Amino acid sequence: MKKHDVIVVGGGMAGLTASAYLAKRGIDVLLIEKNDKCGGLVNSFVKDGFLFEGGVRALESAGIILPMLRDLEIKLHTVKSPVSVGIEDRVIHVHSEKNLKDYGDILKELYPDSIDDVEKLLKVIKHVMKNMKVLYQVENPVFKNFKSDKSYFVRVYLPWLFKFLVALWNINHMRIPVEEFLEKIIKNHSLKDIIDQHFFRGTPAFFAMSYFYLYTDYFYFMGGVGKIAENMHNKILEFGGKVATDTKIIEVDVTSNLLKDGEGNTYQYKELIWASDLKTLYRIAAIENLPQAVKTKVELERSKILSKRGTDSVYSVYMAVNEPSEAFKKISHGHFFYTPSRKGMGEIHRSELKNILQSWSNFSKEDILVWLDKFYQLNTYEISIPVLKDPQAAPEGATGLIVSTLFEYDLIKKIEEDGWYQEFKQEVEKRMIDVLTNSIYPMLKEKILFSFSATPITIENTVASSEGAIVGWSFEETIPVTSSMIKINDSILTAFPNIKKAGQWSYSPSGVPTAILTGKLAADAIKLQ
Repeated sequence: MKKHDVIVVGGGMAGLTASAYLAKRGIDVLLIEKNDKCGGLVNSFVKDGFLFEGGVRALESAGIILPMLRDLEIKLHTVKSPVSVGIEDRVIHVHSEKNLKDYGDILKELYPDSIDDVEKLLKVIKHVMKNMKVLYQVENPVFKNFKSDKSYFVRVYLPWLFKFLVALWNINHMRIPVEEFLEKIIKNHSLKDIIDQHFFRGTPAFFAMSYFYLYTDYFYFMGGVGKIAENMHNKILEFGGKVATDTKIIEVDVTSNLLKDGEGNTYQYKELIWASDLKTLYRIAAIENLPQAVKTKVELERSKILSKRGTDSVYSVYMAVNEPSEAFKKISHGHFFYTPSRKGMGEIHRSELKNILQSWSNFSKEDILVWLDKFYQLNTYEISIPVLKDPQAAPEGATGLIVSTLFEYDLIKKIEEDGWYQEFKQEVEKRMIDVLTNSIYPMLKEKILFSFSATPITIENTVASSEGAIVGWSFEETIPVTSSMIKINDSILTAFPNIKKAGQWSYSPSGVPTAILTGKLAADAIKLQ
């Protein structure tokens, strides 16, 4: 049996952060990760000389990520990752909030009968941007040592705190689903669709309407976003911590503070931080011998957690193109949100998809493919072109692309169960490439060197994320964890004795900055006797 003061399960950004800060304090910590490398959805890989991102394409919120790296003395070469936004043949490049006018001009040109509604939208976005600036005006306090910098506390933090509380009040007054919010200000359904199909279904309006601000905040690590995970792994070892990869935990004996892995090895902990899929913890936790009062609390939490599901997943197609990067640079920056039609998706990804899933046996393979045609012709694509950020990311004269759309896990799961998963992947790749070739990227024709797909099932299998979710819990249901920013310190708590939680499942809405923040909070909460 291996004994450690603290064990962290899950080597994504939350687990890496928690482990690094614990090791920095000199605490005996072991990070356990089921894959052969850490990072989770923050990972990069190379295929035939092309650098690709396995999950996150770029990062945002310099107010959390960069202060954390400085605090851990991790030096990485960062570059801005500017965003382009396109609809049909109109493309704008976002460098600052000044480009919001350009965005509005495109919408007014495409929807000339909705000029007043576009103005209402722009007014909301400006209001949200003002509040977002407040949120990120100072480095997150969790990464500041006020004891060693008391003047900063008085001079900067206290004046900011009041504005921060006002911003939180504004956030709480825009918590309704973005679809419902847009219905109130936009009459044209196509225009409304063009906006809300960027987001996960049911996304709170404030976080959805912050999209233009976040476009100005994206940055990228030279060598790929996975560099942050690689360097944090090394920093844990440098601080004296331990990391066990290729190790899958299959049982948690909560009473005895024991973990068991798939090879039969056992690990004893004094404190455990669970930074992995939360449903998995509640499925594999043995609680029979806990005191009845504690057991009752755990069972109540378990029922809440297991009854909920993750939000939409994504479908990504990776492609290598025998075309120099200059051809793509003429069109967009290296991070590109593109919608090939102003029509909007309407009910294709809502009631039509729901009907297919609820009456699956009534739909043939051909019916699904007809639906798929509409889905990809009208959808919004997130396109990442690593070589436009890092010149070393592709062989000379060639370009790699990562093209993604939001996608429903339940659909791909049913297709897998029906036995045509691989065929379906080929059909998706064909449609994505055809749509882009016939719209924004005519140079793709006959120049694809290779392509392959990552589906919601790929995500589920790779990073053990329920429903292949990439930002935690579904916004269409009651969220079973903390979802108020003012209560984020509570997000790490569980009913289990000696167990904290962190990561995308511990707080909603989530992302890389939130995962890092909850990892730091969990580490700070560890008080060993």
